[in-house]
Amino acid sequence: FPQVEFRDAALWFARRGHLVIAPIRPGYGSSALSRPERAMFPIYFAEIGNCSNPNFRDPGLAIAALNAWVIDYAVKQGMAKPDGILVVGQSGGGWGALALSSLNVPSVRAIITFAAGRGGHLDGKPNRNCAPDRLIEQAGWFGRTARTPVLGIYAQNDSYFGPDLSRRMFEAYRAAGGNGEYHLVSDFGNDGHFLIDSADGIAVWAPLVTDFLERHK
Repeated sequence: FPQVEFRDAALWFARRGHLVIAPIRPGYGSSALSRPERAMFPIYFAEIGNCSNPNFRDPGLAIAALNAWVIDYAVKQGMAKPDGILVVGQSGGGWGALALSSLNVPSVRAIITFAAGRGGHLDGKPNRNCAPDRLIEQAGWFGRTARTPVLGIYAQNDSYFGPDLSRRMFEAYRAAGGNGEYHLVSDFGNDGHFLIDSADGIAVWAPLVTDFLERHK
C-alpha cells in the first residue's frame, strides 16, 4: 500500500483556520523497532485477521480509540477547541473514523471519510474484497449508535471499494440510524482510492467538504 501523506489536504484545512494533526497508525510508519536483520518488526495495528474470516468491527474500533486518544490529548493541551473537532480519514483510517462515529465523542463536530473500508485488494487484485457482505453488515453495526454527522466520499474508479460496495455500505449505515451522507465522484487519476492524497483532487472534494462543514458548524 503506497504511503499517503495528505500534505495538500492538510494545507487546505490549515488555510481555513484548522489545526491539523496527522497521526500515523502503528505499523505504517518507520520505527526504531524495525530491525529486519534481527527478525524484529513493528506492530501492525488493527489487523483484520485471516481473509477467510475477517474481523472488520474490532480493528475499526481500535483505530477509533487511537483517534479518541489524540483528540483527548489535543483538547487537554489547549491546542484544539473542546467542541469543534473534525476527523478526516482515508481507507482503513476512514473505516476507523466511521467506527468513531458510533462512539459519539462529544468533542467531535463532524467526520469526513475518503474511500473508507477494509479488506480491499484480496490476493493483491483490484476490485476484490475479502468479505463484502460482512463489511456492509459491520457498517450497519456502526450506524446503530452513530449520531455524529459523517460525509463519505468515494470515487467511481476506486479499485479497493467500488461504487456498488461503497454505496451499499453507506445505505446499511444510514438504514441502521447513522447520520451519513454519501457522495460518489467521477473517475480520478489511475485509482480514485487516493483522491485525497493529490493536489489535483482538492477541486473535486473541496466543494463537498465546504458545503458539509457549513451545514455542521
